[in-house]
Amino acid sequence: MDVLDQVAQLLAEMTRSEKAQVLQWVVRDLGEAFPGIEIDPQVSGGEACIVRTRIPVWLLVQARRLGKSEADLLQSYPTLRAEDLTNAWAFARAHAREIERQILENENA
Repeated sequence: MDVLDQVAQLLAEMTRSEKAQVLQWVVRDLGEAFPGIEIDPQVSGGEACIVRTRIPVWLLVQARRLGKSEADLLQSYPTLRAEDLTNAWAFARAHAREIERQILENENA
């Protein structure tokens, strides 16, 4: 079964709400629009961050990999909103290599 067949099968099993979420991800990924994410050379060395916070996207991705839930992240970083995490995950999917590089660089620093 190829990827498109798998997607078609998953879509058939999803609720309307889940399909709407997937559609939002696809639109963001295709449009390279990541509201709530900023890249500014003057902030965190130009790494992608959540606006208003200076929290790098790679840090959130790594925390999630290490077992932190979204609820844990929202509690640990009170300035974050659930929408910020959604934007961070979309950015990370579209820029996976960049995020992986940043994680490795920061682990080796």
